[in-house]
Amino acid sequence: MQITTQPSSIPISNAKASFRPWLMLISRSVLFILFQALIALILFATGTDSAWDESARWWTFTAFLTNFVSIYLLVRLYNAEGKGYFDVIHFSRETWKKDLAWFFGSSLIGLPIGALPMTALAAALFGDTMTPTTMMFRPLPTWAFILSFLFPLTIAFAELPTYFGYVMPRLEARLKNGWLAWLIASFFLGAQHMFLPLILDGRFILWRLGMYLPFALFVGLVIKLRPTLLPYLMILHALMDLSAVAVYLTI
Repeated sequence: MQITTQPSSIPISNAKASFRPWLMLISRSVLFILFQALIALILFATGTDSAWDESARWWTFTAFLTNFVSIYLLVRLYNAEGKGYFDVIHFSRETWKKDLAWFFGSSLIGLPIGALPMTALAAALFGDTMTPTTMMFRPLPTWAFILSFLFPLTIAFAELPTYFGYVMPRLEARLKNGWLAWLIASFFLGAQHMFLPLILDGRFILWRLGMYLPFALFVGLVIKLRPTLLPYLMILHALMDLSAVAVYLTI
């Protein structure tokens, strides 16, 4: 079976439904801010100085809490359309051989696109590659480090399915322009990183915006051209973020 993400399969029934893709487009950015604010409030209540700045330390918690809500919203939205989450996002038995070929080929291109902007932008904005990394990756208690693995385990089911499984095909159906839908969904996927964590430093925010934007555009393009690759890229995404959590082992 094919992944049902093509615009022709998406009902456009009422005005309320037409707003849902736009709300989901900004949902993760809003949730990042809300959960970081909640963590900051808890830290403030416990007497922590500079509670907002300290809340950035716990960004993996902000991430996996947001992922849980994103998955919940996707399940509810698909149910409202008479579908199930795994009815829509699953591996195709008919195309898996070609999908694997596409996946390995696109991964060879995509992994450098995902990695290089991070160091190049850090050097350009901060003068070295480690300053923004140390701003983001701060020491955590052992129990918090262990719980941080919920971040890569849940993001596979939340992030790409939100922007490219749910939002992109529905924007294409409403805008009647698949390329514009791809640009919008990809931009908001890249831009959400500005808010995870939200550190009120202009260079850091610009670094977070630019470091993933090329990769977001590339992944969105691959899924637009071959929607059946979505579950494969979900796995790749989880593995990439697993390596991000592993950075804590070096600090």
